Amino acid sequence: MDAQYAIDLGRQAILTALILGAPVLVVGMAVGLVVGLLQALTQIQDQTISFVPKVVAMIVALGFCLPWLMNYLAEYSHDIIVNAPRIVTGG
Repeated sequence: MDAQYAIDLGRQAILTALILGAPVLVVGMAVGLVVGLLQALTQIQDQTISFVPKVVAMIVALGFCLPWLMNYLAEYSHDIIVNAPRIVTGG
């Protein structure tokens, strides 16, 4: 395996991890922002209040996106497994 192919493989792995984590993280960030704004407006400054809505929203987002995420991960895994002999032999 040459260095360029290893770099491409690492870049694709990092990109896949970002794509798989992005929907849940974006929803958590958006809900955290809204809850933080509501806490600032109502002057309730309890840290535990923002935890439950974020967790619930992230679970809902994961349930909604899970079929797409699993399909994406299966395609990535299939590509890695199919190309494994070529990667190992360098051909």
